[in-house]
Amino acid sequence: MKLSNLNIRKINLNDIDKDYAGQDILMKLGELYQYESGIYGYGNIFTKLERKVEDIIIEELDKAGCIQVEFPKLQPKSVWERSNRWDLYTKENDIMFTLDNNLGEYGLAPTAEECATIFGANRLISYKNLPAIYYQIGEKFRKEIRTRGYLFRPRTFVMMDAYSFDKNKEDMNKTYQLMHKAYMNIFKRLGINIIPTVSDNGTMGGNVSEEFQAITNLGEDTILYDEKENIGINKEVLDFPDKDNYLKQLGIEDISTLKEYNAVELGNNFQLGTKYSEAMGLYYKDEEGNDQPYYMGCYGIGLGRIIATIIENNVLKDDDKIKGFALPKNIAPYLIQIVYKDDKKDIAFSLYQQLEDMNIKCIIDDRTGYSLGNKIKDTYVLGTPYLLVIGDKYQEGELELEDIKTKEIIKTNLNDIKNII
Repeated sequence: MKLSNLNIRKINLNDIDKDYAGQDILMKLGELYQYESGIYGYGNIFTKLERKVEDIIIEELDKAGCIQVEFPKLQPKSVWERSNRWDLYTKENDIMFTLDNNLGEYGLAPTAEECATIFGANRLISYKNLPAIYYQIGEKFRKEIRTRGYLFRPRTFVMMDAYSFDKNKEDMNKTYQLMHKAYMNIFKRLGINIIPTVSDNGTMGGNVSEEFQAITNLGEDTILYDEKENIGINKEVLDFPDKDNYLKQLGIEDISTLKEYNAVELGNNFQLGTKYSEAMGLYYKDEEGNDQPYYMGCYGIGLGRIIATIIENNVLKDDDKIKGFALPKNIAPYLIQIVYKDDKKDIAFSLYQQLEDMNIKCIIDDRTGYSLGNKIKDTYVLGTPYLLVIGDKYQEGELELEDIKTKEIIKTNLNDIKNII
């Protein structure tokens, strides 16, 4: 990628939102654009990073036997009325964006339990077809009254949502544990330390749910965590009349032993039971040919929140001053940023092309009118893990890579560079 093609704006790092430095850098570069509160457009860096995150999610869910599908984002009112949730989402909680025209009333999908249940029942006619898990990755829409933290709480966001169908409660529990394991694998590969916590079911219904929380000062949730036992609960659970049931699930007898942390919820799983299949009158045929309700689960991961967490967790500081951010190399869209002195342009472009041919994605700073020092400084704001300078010290066949996060200088050559990065 030629940096001149990105058309990034020159920014002042002294004028960065210190609470959300990484996302504010992208905003000021023009790589994240806010049309109005909670509604964003995404540039090249963010979009390619999102694809990297998507690929990891897809790989892990496919390994777990899940099937990728797609449900409509524009959903008819009649679908939501079958589960009795239209008024809940449009009047009581006022979550859903709605459209009313000569064709009828519709909602922009905040979630997809209704559509998923109908989709599954159309295919899963017999007990022989069960179990099954369908998932999609796409945009969701919610009428957040108070957006915050850029992508931590917007009004439109990309989400992975999955829906499982089982014959009975026992099988539903097995699927729930299968998805728990898949989630933990996903977050491990993304380099995010996750604490699964017992939580409230909210408007989803069902009896059991868990959140996947990442500890961060930027989070709006408060969790109580037992580091030794690796168990936690959302603090809001303590306000519930049946809080003892939640604590019992985890075997917690004394909450004074738990430490309090701010955290952000990156995923949420629910055991729905037969709530939707019974409400919507959708059943499968058992071994005796009788109608039985599906036992369902639903599972969500917020890609925007994941990316925001990764970016903010990897902000670079120099003497407490914001310097930029460096993405983990396993998900960085571009691994190396090449800067060069004007008289080394041909050498730099030759190296750039060779690295691209090796499938090592790079950014080459081909902008004119910038000093080598200014180009090096700008390297830190695009999230690239490595810097390669082609200057006066360059010697043919020898490359000096700088790990942008650790500042370590790695001496290598074209033959060995792929093993290093």
